[in-house]
Order: sequence, then C-alpha cells, then structure tokens
Amino acid sequence: MLIENREKMILALREAAPQGRISCEEARALAENINLPYELVGEAADELGIKIQACQLGCFE
Repeated sequence: MLIENREKMILALREAAPQGRISCEEARALAENINLPYELVGEAADELGIKIQACQLGCFE
C-alpha cells in the first residue's frame, strides 16, 4: 500500500469517526473511495481504536 493512501485512510477514518465509531457501510465506502481493501481499513480502524458497528457482511470482524 502506498504511504499516501494510508495517510488518506487514517485521516478519513478519524474524520468519519470523531466519536470512535463508524458504521460498516461508512467503512466500506471509505475503503472503496480510497481504493483499498476492506481488510486494511479494518486494521487501521483497530490501530486507531475505532469500532466498526453493524457489520452485516463480516468484512470488519
């Protein structure tokens, strides 16, 4: 993964989850927007202490 994409992902996650939570739908959209696999967004969310809620597909569990 390019460092630039990782930085974008981290900034986007922090912006989307100011309360430390983000919905599964929002996390998937963020991953698609930055063109990164769901798994990487999930790992970054874990590192940042952001909880992904209401995951229907199991992408972030």
